[in-house]
Amino acid sequence: MAYNWQTEPNRAEPQEGGHDHQQCHHADQHLSSRQVRLGFDQLVEELSNKTPLPEDEKEGTCFVPDTPNLDSKWQSIYGPHPRHFNEFTSQSPHFSQLPFGKASAIGFNPAVLPAHQFIHEGASWRNPTRKYHGGEDPRFSALTPSSTGLDKCHQQGQSGTEHCNYYVELENNIPHHYSPYSMDSIPDSEEKGSGDADLVEPSLVFSKDSFLPRASENMSVESTEPIGCPLEIVEAPQGSNKSLASFCNNVTKIRGLYHASDTNSNSGKIWAITTAYPSRLFADTQFRVKISTDNSAQLLLLKPPANYLVKDLIAEILLLCANEQLSPKEYLLSICGSEEFLQTDHCLGSHKIFQKSKSVIQLHLQRSRDTPGKLSRKRDDDRSRVHLNQLLEFTHIWKISRQCLSTVMKSYNLHVEHLLKTQEDVEEKPLSSMFSCGRHPPQPHGNDIIEDVRNICSVLGCIETKQVSDAVKELTLILQRPSQTSRSLSFTPLGFIENVTSELSRSLHQLVDVYCSSFCTDFRPARAPGGVSRDHAGLHSHLSFTVCSLHNVPETWAHSYKAFSFSCWLTYAGKKLCQVKSCRSLPVTKSFSFSVNWNEIINFPLEIKSLPRESMLVIKLFGIDSATHSANLLAWTCLPLFPKEKSPLGSRLLSMTLQSEPPIEMMAPGVWDGSQPTPLTLQIDFPAATWEYVKPETEENRTDHQEPPRECLKHIARLSQKQSPLLLSVEKRRYLWFYRFYCNNENSSLPLVLGSAPGWDEGTVSEMHAVLRRWTFSHPLEALGLLTSRFPDQDIREVAVQQLDNLLTDELLDCLPQLVQAVKFEWSLESPLVELLLHRSLQSIRVAHRLFWLLRDAQGEDYFKSWYQELLAALQFCAGEALIEELSKEQKLVKLLGDIGEKVKSAGDAQRKDVLKKEIGSLEEFFKDIKTCHLPLNPALCVKGIDRDACSYFTSNALPLKITFINANPMGKNISVIFKAGDDLRQDMLVLQIIQVMDNVWLQEGLDMQMIIYGCLATGKAQGFIEMVPDAVTLAKIHLHSGLIGPLKENTIKKWFSQHNHLKEDYEKALRNFFYSCAGWCVVTFILGVCDRHNDNIMLTKSGHMFHIDFGKFLGHAQTFGGIKRDRAPFIFTSEMEYFITEGGKNTQHFQDFVELCCRAYNIVRKHSQLLLSLLEMMLHAGLPELRGIEDLKYVHDNLRPQDTDLEATSHFTTKIKQSLECFPVKLNNLIHTLAQMPAFSLARPAPQTPPQECCVLNKTRTIQRVTILGFSKTHSNLYLIEVTRSDNRKNLAKKSFEQFYRLHSQIQKQFPLLTLPEFPHWWHLPFTDSHHERIRDLSHYVEQVLHGSYEVANSDCVLSFFLSEHIQQTLEDSPFVDPGDHSPDKSPQVQLLMTYEDTKLTILVKHLKNIHLPDGSAPSAHVEIYLLPHPSEVRRKKTKCVPKCTDPTYNEIVVYDDVSGLQGHVLMLIVKSKTVFVGAVNIQLCSVPLNEEKWYPLGNSII
Repeated sequence: MAYNWQTEPNRAEPQEGGHDHQQCHHADQHLSSRQVRLGFDQLVEELSNKTPLPEDEKEGTCFVPDTPNLDSKWQSIYGPHPRHFNEFTSQSPHFSQLPFGKASAIGFNPAVLPAHQFIHEGASWRNPTRKYHGGEDPRFSALTPSSTGLDKCHQQGQSGTEHCNYYVELENNIPHHYSPYSMDSIPDSEEKGSGDADLVEPSLVFSKDSFLPRASENMSVESTEPIGCPLEIVEAPQGSNKSLASFCNNVTKIRGLYHASDTNSNSGKIWAITTAYPSRLFADTQFRVKISTDNSAQLLLLKPPANYLVKDLIAEILLLCANEQLSPKEYLLSICGSEEFLQTDHCLGSHKIFQKSKSVIQLHLQRSRDTPGKLSRKRDDDRSRVHLNQLLEFTHIWKISRQCLSTVMKSYNLHVEHLLKTQEDVEEKPLSSMFSCGRHPPQPHGNDIIEDVRNICSVLGCIETKQVSDAVKELTLILQRPSQTSRSLSFTPLGFIENVTSELSRSLHQLVDVYCSSFCTDFRPARAPGGVSRDHAGLHSHLSFTVCSLHNVPETWAHSYKAFSFSCWLTYAGKKLCQVKSCRSLPVTKSFSFSVNWNEIINFPLEIKSLPRESMLVIKLFGIDSATHSANLLAWTCLPLFPKEKSPLGSRLLSMTLQSEPPIEMMAPGVWDGSQPTPLTLQIDFPAATWEYVKPETEENRTDHQEPPRECLKHIARLSQKQSPLLLSVEKRRYLWFYRFYCNNENSSLPLVLGSAPGWDEGTVSEMHAVLRRWTFSHPLEALGLLTSRFPDQDIREVAVQQLDNLLTDELLDCLPQLVQAVKFEWSLESPLVELLLHRSLQSIRVAHRLFWLLRDAQGEDYFKSWYQELLAALQFCAGEALIEELSKEQKLVKLLGDIGEKVKSAGDAQRKDVLKKEIGSLEEFFKDIKTCHLPLNPALCVKGIDRDACSYFTSNALPLKITFINANPMGKNISVIFKAGDDLRQDMLVLQIIQVMDNVWLQEGLDMQMIIYGCLATGKAQGFIEMVPDAVTLAKIHLHSGLIGPLKENTIKKWFSQHNHLKEDYEKALRNFFYSCAGWCVVTFILGVCDRHNDNIMLTKSGHMFHIDFGKFLGHAQTFGGIKRDRAPFIFTSEMEYFITEGGKNTQHFQDFVELCCRAYNIVRKHSQLLLSLLEMMLHAGLPELRGIEDLKYVHDNLRPQDTDLEATSHFTTKIKQSLECFPVKLNNLIHTLAQMPAFSLARPAPQTPPQECCVLNKTRTIQRVTILGFSKTHSNLYLIEVTRSDNRKNLAKKSFEQFYRLHSQIQKQFPLLTLPEFPHWWHLPFTDSHHERIRDLSHYVEQVLHGSYEVANSDCVLSFFLSEHIQQTLEDSPFVDPGDHSPDKSPQVQLLMTYEDTKLTILVKHLKNIHLPDGSAPSAHVEIYLLPHPSEVRRKKTKCVPKCTDPTYNEIVVYDDVSGLQGHVLMLIVKSKTVFVGAVNIQLCSVPLNEEKWYPLGNSII
């Protein structure tokens, strides 16, 4: 690559006063507000049609309004107020004070770098990786130099270059053949005598101090504009920026693939979510569905199997409803209450609603043509053209106005014309009159031209290039030059002025062209500016460019900092490749505005061909504080080094941002869009020749085909359990990369292998691509890990997207938030990932809707805003007018709710209800105008109004609103949601998303954990919607109804479920739902480390489902109180939960089943550790408060324990269950929360024992009308025969003893201590004669008083369960009967073991014991002793821990014996003891043991 810099043989001395950057820190302080020029931001009608007039006739003024959406930091520095137009021209520029710096080389002098050589085969990065444009070598294609020519023009006119101190830092990850250079190796330029001439090719010679290069043999002026050519701009509908215009064209092509007439992709309907059919879940399962039709009011009740196709069900319905044969293709089934349709080509069991709902599902049959998709695209949408600049106009893109610039240019052209006309008139006068004057007559239009130039620069962001300044300076000097001087020259004064004004116009034209090519504008120059072509004599192999100027420096900075400097970085994949620190600190200079003119050449000691094509250039601006002399980081900017796979060429303007510097891992093209103008602009000149990337023809280089030792393969498998390269040490990554060709999808994962590559040099990248090509993916989601920030390589990311394209649309929804985050690390918006998102949005309303809100929320992040705004604009163009209109209504609804929430918050406690009622009226007016609106939470839910009486607010800190909408579907119920403002819901979204992924995994494995996963959507910064689960109540309220010490009671949960489930089948269903859901939430909260768990964050439904809410703390970031962690337990599983599961301790084997279920669910999730870690890793840079770095990923990895076997994981999780069960601080924490909610008066006296309101009204079929004691049972003389008459007159018989009646009375007393109860007929109340008769009479009287007394007592759980025992749970405390149809369970003592044997290693998992007792019948505190017989050295004894006082203890402890040569001849002796008391024993012949299987072994009563 050739460099065209003018150098001076004699170097100046190093500049004094240089400052190093050892004390650099970010300057984030607020400076005083000042008024400066920001440029024009909107149309100025006063100047639009007004012809510029002479100075004495001007009276109009022009204002410069605020920049829209200007950052607060900019406002604090520049000031928010506009300045008067005349203020731009109120001061004449002091051109004598324009000290433009001389260019000086920064970085490594090419004289000390390796001698230049052309690229040859084998030396380039990718054989070859770059194609040089503009060189002599025939292998390189020619490319016209920069059309702007500013870089060429700028490189002349410099009097020389200065030698200055500099620092160059190389990072360790530079390829080894680029060793760092020491400062001692740089030869002294004075001794060499050639100075900076070594920096460039000797043939590139330029004339000194000229605006454009003089004609020479090495250059020629091309396309020079004629003298007097006016400045003009024209409209650019697609935008002046080529990247944005190219993106627009690409979006147009994508949308063109999906025509509005294509009903397959443009049905406009919202389809129900489907997954792969979970065959293990639905073995011989039938669903209960009710079908309604438009032609009949009668409902059809069908029981189709789970694998029944929807279209077959439609055909069956049509046969049942019609006499003639109808086509099923013309009909659809919708879900009642929503606008969701079943997918006809999928089976019923594939639909999510059928997987989660166990009740009757109501469907509606309707014709397809009768239900047109109202959200579909129309033909007019196909004819529309995409203009992203129009969509982005009101957000951020337009900082100046085309009309304003055109107006100022017209003024400039007119004044130039008047100046030349005036000068021509002067020269036509006689010479005598000219000599009598002695000087030229005054030039009244000269100052007007300078003022116009000032205004043009101001409109263009106060950017004033050196060419413009030189031309203005020359114009000023010529206008002031004596006429005698001009007489002595060969040109007339008119010729001078014509040349100068022509050069001034050309420099302004070039400025406009560079501005339009650098920034996104809606205009461009009417003609391309003149350019300069050169014959390049050679190729410069190292990266080099010139940092020219910093424009529009705030006046406050000019006063606060005595000098300014910069530093340049090269980064790749989150690592620094090289850093060049400039120590040439310069003060600001003042012309039209404050600027810093470095004009310094930056040389990097890296060959361009060695740099990855995804390298980033980062430039930081530092200010030297006048008081402390420290260097403060003020601003920064960045750009890709090879955009569009070519290096930049010519002059570039880069906007700088005051934002805090992002982590280096986030350095990507979209982190800061330098093409969006800001008040602070940096000018850089790149060489006029460019490198182009050429994709290499790589070949797999695998010479060693010998299989590695078996131990190596095992070690690979062990290393791969880390799942992420971030969790591997450098040594382990090196080992994995060494054996990369022996890795496959069975023993490793592709992200892990590629992430272990040692670098990004030519050979390594070639090897990575070879591994990539031959890899077979086990599942498309395995490729997710290739879209993290660690893999910027575009080929790798393209392969990842190709894999993800194999996912079903609904499967893609599960990882859509991660894909939105992955857009950050794409190299451009024309990437395959962006195309995939747009394609799927065109195919699915649900994807488009979700993507819209994700992009809306992502715009609130600190970085990547412009990329998300452009992608959102592209999505809106693709979506069509109907969907955009619906999304617009949703945005209005969100804004209304946000305003209501703020007003409710700002009101006092007493006024909040009134304020809410008043503000609900605005929602009612909203629905009057729009009729219907879809909910952002779920596009299938359409609402038409507000249920005013059902709306309220919660009293928590954020004061969220409870809003109840009226369903627009007449067959649907009202929909209640929570709108929360003030809390960041993105973290809740992520946790719920990960839990949903775990639940999907369980369902595919045939395990339904009865998980309730409510919807959550962040709609903006710290606001969003939360779905309300019907009939759910917090555990805190349940505790509150149980009195002051409710959280400490064991039977609280059991009693609450009994009150709401009186029938046996309802109670058993609730118990089962709780059993599974509690286990599921134990697993997910443990893996994700969910903290801040108390009874206010746990909810229960009457049907038995338990679920958690509020995930503001996770990944183990527990809250502390006085330095003590509030969350002590691994997860929430308390003794009251165990009490309910084991039915009051009567069925302790249920606890064993619970442990087994938890461990099974845990091991299933562990198999998908890579997916979970990838989903979390892709969110590392989302700005979530508690997901920040590797330590957070490591926390989840350590909880998943992917390196463990299933036996080890089972033992580990069992330990966690026991730790949670024994953690008393959990109950104490619940008690504290209950006390905090309890009213003050309730603390002074016991809480009233009134059941909750919802359990006071029972169905009449569940109440008892009458109980009659008929007498004594004929088979059992001590039991009374009782006839129970229900309210529906059904009768049943029961048998109860006197002791059972007594225990019933005791239970009633405990439950209702404050009520007056009937007196129980104790034995001492009875006479000595005819006692049996008296007992029957007194008991009958007692029962009558109980049933006809207090309503709460008569319908309490204990009374109903006593008299209706055969219709409620079989394990009632007082029920002595066993159904004779049931077989009695095996009551013999047993032990459950699981054994494995591999490589002389015998592993025994001691799982459970059951039915063990001491000789006196009491429960033992048992432990297990194991002996392996015989053993060559000694008898080995292994011992488990002791489980106190339990007949069915659970252990799940691992016992390991090493060096067991074989199982034949070995006996395992197992003894159960309670301390020293023998309980049972068994001897097991190991040769007959079924390995890897769980088996129960009977325990004998003696040791053999």
